Amino acid sequence: MSYAGSRVIFDADSHLMEMADFLSKYASPEFSEAIPSLDDIEFGDISADMRALDGSPGHNEATVAELVALGDNLTRGPKWHAALGSFGGRERGVALDLLGFRRQVIFSSFCARKVFAAQSIDVRYATASAHNASMAEFCNADDRLLGVAMVPFDDVSAALRGIDEAIDLGLGAIWIASEAPGGRSPGHSDHDPLWAKLEASGLPFILHVGSSDLSIPDAWMNDGFSERESARGRAEVIGSKDLSVIFHSAQRFISTLVLDGVLERFRGLRGGVIELGAGWVPDTIRRLDHAVEIWARTEKHLATFSRRPSEQFKDQLRFTPYPFEDVGRLIGESCPELYLFSSDYPHAEGGRDPIGRFERSLEGHSIDTQDLFFRANAETLYGAVA
Repeated sequence: MSYAGSRVIFDADSHLMEMADFLSKYASPEFSEAIPSLDDIEFGDISADMRALDGSPGHNEATVAELVALGDNLTRGPKWHAALGSFGGRERGVALDLLGFRRQVIFSSFCARKVFAAQSIDVRYATASAHNASMAEFCNADDRLLGVAMVPFDDVSAALRGIDEAIDLGLGAIWIASEAPGGRSPGHSDHDPLWAKLEASGLPFILHVGSSDLSIPDAWMNDGFSERESARGRAEVIGSKDLSVIFHSAQRFISTLVLDGVLERFRGLRGGVIELGAGWVPDTIRRLDHAVEIWARTEKHLATFSRRPSEQFKDQLRFTPYPFEDVGRLIGESCPELYLFSSDYPHAEGGRDPIGRFERSLEGHSIDTQDLFFRANAETLYGAVA
């Protein structure tokens, strides 16, 4: 029996754990010296494991046997690089057999700010290209793996080439920054070719942890108590203060996208907001419906919407709750089409039993509603590649 048992699951968020050469091995010669290194990652045992395993296609035979012996308890086993299939695609296929997931979306763990925050635009796109090639290598090992490409939207022509490259590599989604690309609103008319390209290709855009800088600047971490420690910068990357507002940049991005009419203009466009929680979603929908109703009198383009923002959300957007959030309550406050199951494997934040936690919060909901959460909503999001 697998961890999923008889339940059909499409896992909307999992990760590979990069090796130090993840970006450099596919760097173009022109940018080989400029592409950011992963050698500077310092997350205690995680970075130590990364360096100790450097050059290995997977764990040794004895370690694999120990991990496979966990069976349907795999999510209760080691995390990060020590987990089964954490840095080798073929080994991840073995992990999927034990997890019992039909499909699994793969994000990188350490690369987002390396790509989206690179100082030079040219280096930004070269780094994204190297990332995408390594992502494809990992995911090509098993048809159940759906890799996520990174494409900055700052330069429209370069971004269009990046999307085409991701399609050619067989990747299934486009991770973008939740910032104003090139100093413009994401709903700026200059970006219409990008949204049109995604709509036509069937690839969703994705916002994920790392799509922006942390919402709590360093000054807010200075509380005068030098003996206090924060989890920020450790394995979890974020700390308790960060968690409280981690969704802010995604909320701003999605709200602006809706109010600028992007989802109205591109009705086949789909987007996912992943590993940023979902407790904020029902209130955001209410606010947007209210904003359109009130400001349509003075912001005339809002009056042209044929669907309320709540309907646009239902039709085109999807969100992953954290395991500690009550997804049943969120569904009651909005609708069941919005939310996706995610394991976050092999990161520790996913917990030891994500299926169990989400099942408990869905008690009393219909089988159809539960199937939407665990499978069907993700298939809608990923469309042609699901």
